[in-house]
Amino acid sequence: MKHFSLSILIFCILSPSFCYIFSIQSLEKYLNKTCTKEIEDVFIGDTRSLFEGQYRLKDVINNHVDEYFNNNLLLSWGVNINVIVRTKEGLILYPDAYQEKDRSLIVTDPMQIAAENYNMMNQGLMVVVNLNIKHNSMLSNSILVFYVIIFVMVLYIYYKTSVKKMRREDKDTTQKINHLIKLKKIYTEKLGSLGNKRSELTSKLHQLEKEKIKTDRNENEMIEEIVSLEKKIEEKTSLQNNQKKEIDCLKEQIQYIEKEHKKKSGHKNKAEKTIRKRFNVLYKKLSFNNKAITGFASLTEDMKIKGEEIIHQLNDDYTLITIKRKVFKKKGGDTILEVIFAYMGRLYFSKTKDNKIRILAIGTKNTQNKDLDFLDNI
Repeated sequence: MKHFSLSILIFCILSPSFCYIFSIQSLEKYLNKTCTKEIEDVFIGDTRSLFEGQYRLKDVINNHVDEYFNNNLLLSWGVNINVIVRTKEGLILYPDAYQEKDRSLIVTDPMQIAAENYNMMNQGLMVVVNLNIKHNSMLSNSILVFYVIIFVMVLYIYYKTSVKKMRREDKDTTQKINHLIKLKKIYTEKLGSLGNKRSELTSKLHQLEKEKIKTDRNENEMIEEIVSLEKKIEEKTSLQNNQKKEIDCLKEQIQYIEKEHKKKSGHKNKAEKTIRKRFNVLYKKLSFNNKAITGFASLTEDMKIKGEEIIHQLNDDYTLITIKRKVFKKKGGDTILEVIFAYMGRLYFSKTKDNKIRILAIGTKNTQNKDLDFLDNI
């Protein structure tokens, strides 16, 4: 069918998929904002009981968010909602599975509970919602079926319009053909007398064309050969120039990298010596492993501040430090304790027999595996 455009057909076939993807993404953004607003409105509830110490802020948030999930119809339509509630300092309050549950450390004093609730709320609470719509769910399938129906209707309307147009043109074409048949009879009689002359001229024309084709072929072959040789010369010249430029550029880069490497090595060693001198002066009760000094020097400025705060607390009273876990060495020996700072930072220390603190390694979550291998091989 000449009036039925292939591009329209492809458009109607592919458009439901693109519209479906765009709609899913837009709906996910809209629902993400809506759910974030709804959770922010209900996740704390009445703050009076929190400030009176009747309930722990963490328990209230978990109860309210779980109740919100139980009453949310989006989950039954195939929507996944992941919620994290944390303070601006990185303490995760929801979901509860992120926290270590040590029943022996639960606070029962209302005043202390109220103080903890106030401190966490004073830090500022953040709600992070990650919402996505599952494919092949009730909601996603409904959206896809909706777009399929729309574009099938568009395709049907276009098909009917094309059929009508084709029928009109077929009718006009039939009329023109009949008219041309009449003209053909008239001109056939006139062409009869010209047939002989046409045959003679045609034979002469064929001979001239053959000679012209031979001449053009020879000329074209010569021109093509010349052009081909010139292109090869230009390509080889250009290739040589490019290779020379690349070699010069690589030499300059190697010289620059060698200079920068020497500068960085000198600055790094100087910074580590300065850090060791300052720590030895400020923290008399602590001893520092070379791995700890090197790791501390590699931290960002913000993480250095948080890390030195932990070091200062270890120097004053290590019992006030919150220990994340104990790291037991495979080969026996002292137990190594792990402390988290600035969310991504990691500090490892142990106690000697004379109760002196020995800081073994400082790093981040990204260097944790290397640090643990180092501790195991001390």
